[in-house]
Amino acid sequence: MPTRINWPDAIRPLLKKYKSKKHPLEYRNVYQLMVMVVLSARSTDSVVNSIAPGLFAAFPDMGSLDGVKPEALFPYIAGITNFANKAKWLTAIAAEIKSDKDIPLSLDRLTLLPGIGRKSANVILREAGAPPEGIIVDVHVLRVAPRLGIVKEMDAKKVEEHLMKILPPKEWDAGMAMSFLGRETCAPKPKCETCLMNKVCVYYSRLKK
Repeated sequence: MPTRINWPDAIRPLLKKYKSKKHPLEYRNVYQLMVMVVLSARSTDSVVNSIAPGLFAAFPDMGSLDGVKPEALFPYIAGITNFANKAKWLTAIAAEIKSDKDIPLSLDRLTLLPGIGRKSANVILREAGAPPEGIIVDVHVLRVAPRLGIVKEMDAKKVEEHLMKILPPKEWDAGMAMSFLGRETCAPKPKCETCLMNKVCVYYSRLKK
């Protein structure tokens, strides 16, 4: 493995594989996307997907959430981690936004909303087809990126900052690509032999020594 890797070039096979792959959250529009992203924090996509149909049958759009008390959401989201706070965040978002058409699609405006940090905002922008303003760094990226050797940091903010410095904006979908790799191949117990990134991976190179 080369001592210095040109990561904008090295990351391209990963981007090619996952460029058009939709996020595992099963949303149908930007409203559902935003709600499900908020609910998914420290929960699993599969759990959020399982409760979403009932929730959206009761609250089909942002307007239907506007003016609702958080407790009204409890029967639909009680299986979600931290559901009481998430209900407060969602109803506060609805009280501010009012309508689906007014859902913001910029990082600055999204991160001003309760329950939405940079990672969540970056996911919303990606899935809504908006230009990237940052790089998704989730729990999978925090495992994959240091293993590859593209970063040394373990803090999400520092990892994103580092990735944004070394990758051009056109390749900022590398975050979601690494997330998919972490879900499918580079799990806690990785399948290194079949990984398309093993030729440039620091973790794999150490295993072979």
